[in-house]
Amino acid sequence: MKLTSYFLLILILLLQLMIPRYAQCSLDSIMDTKIKEALTGLAKKISCTSIFNSGRLSSCPAGMVVTSCACGYGCGSWDIQGETTCQCQCSTIDWTTSRCCHLT
Repeated sequence: MKLTSYFLLILILLLQLMIPRYAQCSLDSIMDTKIKEALTGLAKKISCTSIFNSGRLSSCPAGMVVTSCACGYGCGSWDIQGETTCQCQCSTIDWTTSRCCHLT
């Protein structure tokens, strides 16, 4: 059993040495080129800002959407309402921050 395992291991190692490594590199470079070409027309800049408010709600300015929220008193329970407003859900909240972004 051990002899068979060693034989298979050596066979696998020999097969890996026989496969030309340049083939994978050229495939990688072709794929990189194709991806860059496809993304050229889609290139956009993302712009983000944080909006701080007292209380449990914090809304983004027009044209921006919420990407995350933070709540005071260590509250980790929040949700996003209508893509533009953070709502902290803990019983005691002193502040709420919304992270707002848009693509330009």
